[in-house]
Amino acid sequence: MIPMPMQTADRESQVMPDRSQTITFTVPEEKEDETRRTLITIYEALREKGYNPINQLVGYILSEDPTYITNYKNARSLIRRIDRDELLNSLVRNYLGL
Repeated sequence: MIPMPMQTADRESQVMPDRSQTITFTVPEEKEDETRRTLITIYEALREKGYNPINQLVGYILSEDPTYITNYKNARSLIRRIDRDELLNSLVRNYLGL
């Protein structure tokens, strides 16, 4: 006898995470330092090409569209190595002075 797959409702209830619990997110300090160095490199590449680096970085962060970042000095490839959630975490922490 061939086993029957679970019904959709049963399968969904087993897969759905418990949304009543808060999930925590942390970024290791050494990762944050690496992100800072990478962002400085990207910032300098944008500035050297005549772009407003802050505007271009904000455009990238909001859209995740790498074309906001120049290819000059491999900056576009570098920005793709940075996890956007980690970047936002670091930005908020620095903005709040934490």
